[in-house]
Amino acid sequence: MAAETFTIEVCYASDAVQFLRALQVPAGTTIEQALALSGIAQEVPGLDLAALQVGIYAKKKERDTVLRPHDRIELYRPLIADPKNARRRRKSPASS
Repeated sequence: MAAETFTIEVCYASDAVQFLRALQVPAGTTIEQALALSGIAQEVPGLDLAALQVGIYAKKKERDTVLRPHDRIELYRPLIADPKNARRRRKSPASS
């Protein structure tokens, strides 16, 4: 009897690269295993996977999280600017 498999997605985006890959994985696959299966490390040279946070549908998760059907693994880059400070700068009147 064949092991149950299901579809998940791995996605990453930066200014220069967009990566989205659908994969068939066996039940019990973790985020870490899916990242290895996706080939993102080879397809996006210079990407330090260990340094990036991961999540499923915008909720941060640990890499040993077991996946469920239709999960989308997202790789999160560090923020360049604090969103609260950016909003404050946009709202405050320009000083002259």
